[in-house]
Amino acid sequence: MANIKLENINHSYSLKTENNSWAVKNINLEWADGGAYALLGPSGCGKTTLLNIISGLITPTQGVIKFNDLDISNKLTIERDIGQIFQFPVIYDTMTVYENLAFPLKNKKFEEGFIKKQVQKISEILDLGSILNNNAKNLTVDQKQKISLGRGLVRPKVNALLFDEPLTVIDPHLKWLLKSKLKELQKQFNTTMIYVTHDQTEALTFADKVVVMHEGEVVQSGTPTELFEKPNHLFVGHFIGSPGINILPCEIKENSAFFLDYEIKKNVNIKSIKDKNIKIGIRPEFIHFSEIGIPVDIISVRYLGKCKIVDVVIRNINLKLVLNDQTHVPEKKAHIKFSEKYTYLYSNNYLVN
Repeated sequence: MANIKLENINHSYSLKTENNSWAVKNINLEWADGGAYALLGPSGCGKTTLLNIISGLITPTQGVIKFNDLDISNKLTIERDIGQIFQFPVIYDTMTVYENLAFPLKNKKFEEGFIKKQVQKISEILDLGSILNNNAKNLTVDQKQKISLGRGLVRPKVNALLFDEPLTVIDPHLKWLLKSKLKELQKQFNTTMIYVTHDQTEALTFADKVVVMHEGEVVQSGTPTELFEKPNHLFVGHFIGSPGINILPCEIKENSAFFLDYEIKKNVNIKSIKDKNIKIGIRPEFIHFSEIGIPVDIISVRYLGKCKIVDVVIRNINLKLVLNDQTHVPEKKAHIKFSEKYTYLYSNNYLVN
């Protein structure tokens, strides 16, 4: 296993290196040995590029990659001792399931007894034990992807396991089971795992620490709770959570921030902010009804089992509230209050601390 450090990583797929040509830029990250991590963001944000830089499939235009403080920036993939599982199954159709799983171990010259034991263990974990002697060519897509996962997991003491949206082709129920198994294995073997996904649920339930990417940059890195409760960037607030963060206009008067005519109390020095185009961000979960407060009209109520989403409007500005199913919702008009602790100001999309 390895501590992985990325220092000043920039990469462009073209010969030009102007700012708008970078696929990933200004990446400085450190992942501790034995951690479970996720790279989260929409398609095209640079997740796979960054993963391929770690694995050695791509050499970055600029920057340094270190495994356990050793510079491996120019080492080949095979020299980095990592396992990588791709979005679509990569298997050997002419081999049996057993031969596919055993192949990485045979390449590393492990003894036959150890190979048999490892293959048996991983095949049981992935529910492949009954088809070990089957030819891989005739299997279903999800079975083939489980073989790909197994080939990554079967090798002992790799520096890291890298997953590039590996559960995309697998049905939802099996996806949940496999993700739980991966988490279980990560804890059991203390293996460094980095999991790329555009699915916030996959990222937040798998990883101890999530790295959110947007337009080639890391906009926040933190625990699932940190990302939800205190988004460092408005994109994080929008991308994580369903529904996403409410983004509201803000007016500055002296050293106070106002939403319409209502003061938003925050312990920040607003006068020090150069960009006066400030927004207010607050998640729907942190707005509640009150006897006094901001007057709103109730637009709609949607019931989602244990919670309900309430749409309200004030002066043509729409807000969403997420309330538990027991909360009474007035029919037409109400007052709302923002939780001061979770109401944030954003300048140029970034959190004002």
